[in-house]
Amino acid sequence: MTATEATEHDRAGQSAIAPATEPQPAPGATPPQAPPMIAKAAAELVGTGALVAVVVGSGIQATELTKDVGLQLLANSTATVFGLGILILLLGPVSGAHFNPAVTLAEWFTARRGGAGVTAREVAVYVPAQVVGAIGGAVLADAMFGEPLVKWSTHDRSAGHLLLGEVVATAGLILLIFGLARTDRLRFAPVAVASYIGAAYWFTSSTSFANPAVTIGRAFTDTFAGIAPSSVAGFIGMQLVGAAVGLALVALIFRPAPSADEPSAS
Repeated sequence: MTATEATEHDRAGQSAIAPATEPQPAPGATPPQAPPMIAKAAAELVGTGALVAVVVGSGIQATELTKDVGLQLLANSTATVFGLGILILLLGPVSGAHFNPAVTLAEWFTARRGGAGVTAREVAVYVPAQVVGAIGGAVLADAMFGEPLVKWSTHDRSAGHLLLGEVVATAGLILLIFGLARTDRLRFAPVAVASYIGAAYWFTSSTSFANPAVTIGRAFTDTFAGIAPSSVAGFIGMQLVGAAVGLALVALIFRPAPSADEPSAS
């Protein structure tokens, strides 16, 4: 997922979100080993759970503090920006800090086409961990605020304009992450990804779920951030469409520079 095929293969162990942060070993020293799969799974489970706890918990807190819906959304989005940035910074070196099946699947797809990314085995571990973590995070947030631990949301989000918002939100997220990877600027991912999600809370009609696992988790809480179970399938479907659109935009915009002996397309 870098600018050239050679670089892609050289960095095959690097995530699309968070670059490796381990220092290079001294000559003759034993190189650092990749984290074990159980550590990666735990990072994805805990990270996704913490993210959903931040989203749901801040939503509950906001509705208890003010009746102004605009202020509620401001509080919710602000907490999410800071929480997501910290989680990516903390857990990125372990699992890549996906916290999102759409990102995991997009990275696996690019790896199949010769880019860097997760393996099929990692996908089989990451996605269930993300979903379980998201559900656990929603239950934890409800518990912290004295809400029923599991109460299906009644917040219907099935309108067409909301589904379009999810396509836009997810496509933009994928474009950002993989665009940073192709331009070798993944060091900015914690700030860039968190900032994008914070902005997308406001410029998309759906308030930017952009994440199938988070969507499932938010169905378990009948609070400000919830989504009715009947709306979950539509959101997930549009998120996957958005991921495909995002990858297509990455391929279109961040094309490798032609070699000296190749004629320019322009």
